[in-house]
Amino acid sequence: MFKVFRTWLDHFFADEQALLLVVLLGLGLALVLTFGPTLAPVIASMILAYLTFGLVQWLERFGVRHLPAVWGIYCLFIALLLVFVFVTLPLLWHQATDLLSDLPLMLDKVRALFMLLPEQYPDIVTMVQIKQIADAVMSEAGNAGQLVLSFSLASIGQSLTLLVYLVLVPILVFFFLKDGHMMVRWLTAFLPDERSILSHVWLEMDQQIANYVRGKVVEIVIVGGVTYIAFLWLGLNYAALLAMIVGLSVLIPYIGATLVTIPVALIGYVQWGVSTEFYTLLVVYGIIQALDGNVLVPLLFSEAVNLHPVAIIVAVLFFGSLWGLWGVFFAIPLATLIKAVMNAWPKKLSVP
Repeated sequence: MFKVFRTWLDHFFADEQALLLVVLLGLGLALVLTFGPTLAPVIASMILAYLTFGLVQWLERFGVRHLPAVWGIYCLFIALLLVFVFVTLPLLWHQATDLLSDLPLMLDKVRALFMLLPEQYPDIVTMVQIKQIADAVMSEAGNAGQLVLSFSLASIGQSLTLLVYLVLVPILVFFFLKDGHMMVRWLTAFLPDERSILSHVWLEMDQQIANYVRGKVVEIVIVGGVTYIAFLWLGLNYAALLAMIVGLSVLIPYIGATLVTIPVALIGYVQWGVSTEFYTLLVVYGIIQALDGNVLVPLLFSEAVNLHPVAIIVAVLFFGSLWGLWGVFFAIPLATLIKAVMNAWPKKLSVP
């Protein structure tokens, strides 16, 4: 048994660069898992700086010097942050509280609809089953309301931490934008001179993550913005809240749009019933999803991530269970990282 294990180690880890790559990945994972909450502002700042650095490079290509380009993009970032904090968040919070207050009436209307099912399909659904389902739904709705209330009360004690984050993150974003290249050179100075495997993985990941993450942020903004305008035009209740959910649904490949259809259709039915407005809502929502999948995604992701759908779904489930929304957002880049490592592994050590 020991001989088999030793042969396996010699087969895959005889190359020093491969071993160094595994050690660095292990240290990075251990650092995130151990100090993730503490380093959350730093990690968030690095992500935001990475998202906006492409705009800095775009300005530099037009002859703008580095520091003025950084200041210009940073001012734009601060303006968008202020709009999000003082305009978007209060609107979303107001609509979320309105939705919770209206939830009992909405559930009563849906339960009345379900009560008609035993009369229409007595061989499939009984009145007892409908009552059990209705009681379970009402119980879960009550739990959800208590959860939101407890979250709002607990958030009062965390408001100071939030204020600290709102101060620290913009400062860190500026310095990451301004001195990011210097920091990368300082870190790489500690690595061996011979690091062809690391360089190959870094170059591949830098290109793929840049295309995916920046494209995904643009997709969220466009889909959410167009959906908000469409829902406002239709007069749908909770338009901003639903538009935010629809925008974030693009993070979950294949099933996100399907899942979000449920609350959109439910609120539309409660507001209008089975009417022309309800069917118009479904048609408009379907058009938005079709344009997103068939027009916007091919335009934004010109260099598609070459991953099997099963690998994408497994990555979303795995990393989402580890880090929640951030894990879902970076599931595909992380899966691409694993694929890049496998592709860069020394060919002489690969399995025949």
